Amino acid sequence: MAQPSLLLIDDEPALADFLADAARECGFEPVVTSNDTQFRDTFRATKPDMVALDLGMPGMDGVELLRFLAEEGYHSPVLIVSGFDRRVLESAFRLGEALGLKMAGPVEKPVRLENLEKVLNQLRTTLVT
Repeated sequence: MAQPSLLLIDDEPALADFLADAARECGFEPVVTSNDTQFRDTFRATKPDMVALDLGMPGMDGVELLRFLAEEGYHSPVLIVSGFDRRVLESAFRLGEALGLKMAGPVEKPVRLENLEKVLNQLRTTLVT
């Protein structure tokens, strides 16, 4: 059976690699992007089974990406992984839901591997058809 694809965006290379490794361990095929243009282009080219995004990135924010995903009619899980204050994470989560997205998480930074793997494994079971 094919592995579900996970498109992730994070501007911190070490964390992006950490997230990709965890996703791989949980049975995903991760694709890492580090800026919004790369993310949008890859998203349109691949239509991933799941997306993981950081809310705070130079030159853009995750809210813009949530709007982009909604405009694209994306109906698969969107996982927020961010170091922002819990209230900000919850607001972004509610906004994503209001936009019609299937929100997951959030997973707070610093990311604990066991928490991330638990969320990824739960989400993966929803993707297996």
